[in-house]
Amino acid sequence: MTEGVIVARAFAAPRRRRVVGRVAEQPIVWLLPLAALLLVSYVYPAMDVVRFSFTNATLLNPEYEYTLQSYANVSANRDLPIILQNTLIFVVASVFFQLLLGLLVALALHRGAKRGLPGVTFIRIVILASWIVPGVSAGIVWQLMFNEASYGFLNGVLRLMGLPTVHWLSDPSLAIWSAVLANVWRGTAFSMILLYAGLVVIPASLYEAAAVDGATAFRQFLHVTLPQLRPILLINTILISIFTLNSFDLILPLTGGGPGRATEVLSLYAYNTVFRNFDLSNGAVLAVILLLISLAFTFFYVRLLPKET
Repeated sequence: MTEGVIVARAFAAPRRRRVVGRVAEQPIVWLLPLAALLLVSYVYPAMDVVRFSFTNATLLNPEYEYTLQSYANVSANRDLPIILQNTLIFVVASVFFQLLLGLLVALALHRGAKRGLPGVTFIRIVILASWIVPGVSAGIVWQLMFNEASYGFLNGVLRLMGLPTVHWLSDPSLAIWSAVLANVWRGTAFSMILLYAGLVVIPASLYEAAAVDGATAFRQFLHVTLPQLRPILLINTILISIFTLNSFDLILPLTGGGPGRATEVLSLYAYNTVFRNFDLSNGAVLAVILLLISLAFTFFYVRLLPKET
């Protein structure tokens, strides 16, 4: 190897390192793998669902034509308003009670941890156990709890107390609230995790300053805790709203959408349309409606997030 080649390589090596370093510092380099994964896993399937919504495709016939008839069929469906009403009740009630109970549990656990009370870790594990239970399993468990036969747990407790039994799942006006209760039990742990993490990072100096100013515990909660938790509360609301809107795995074994259509929410209706009626095009239209509602929820909540300065 000649002396000139050695000198040229010696000068080229630092230049290559600088180029590689500049490339590595670009965020796009690190985001490309994630972007590719999202494109393959989420964006392409979503675009395919939108495409199928403009067809007359079914699972029984591989051939289809492009048409707007599926949108006309769904909009003319007289059951759709009932299903949208069920969805609204299920989502709003579930989100409200998950946020409320999640905040109360997080506050209790945070206060217990600060005071060094025994059993806080055990209680946290027990609460988290409900979150890791699959939706189908949770639906089966609550179906047994609500069952109106002699082995139903809740009605069994009412009988022991000498109280009249309740038609948890057969009463159309009560069944949707039974589904809400089961979903709240399942999802409260997720809210508790996020809110507990938010409580831990609130500076203690804020509470000390509020106490010096004579603020009571309730005023400290209103003027210190809630403002500090506002971003987490909104992000939590976005996530559980989308999770609940797309949840059907719990309702399917719990009520199957009944009695009648009393607990049939939009996600379960889309599932039944595709996998029971084999109507891919109409199911795709319902999935598009779900997507638009999720985007509307997200846009509304993001607008409420505090702007960074």
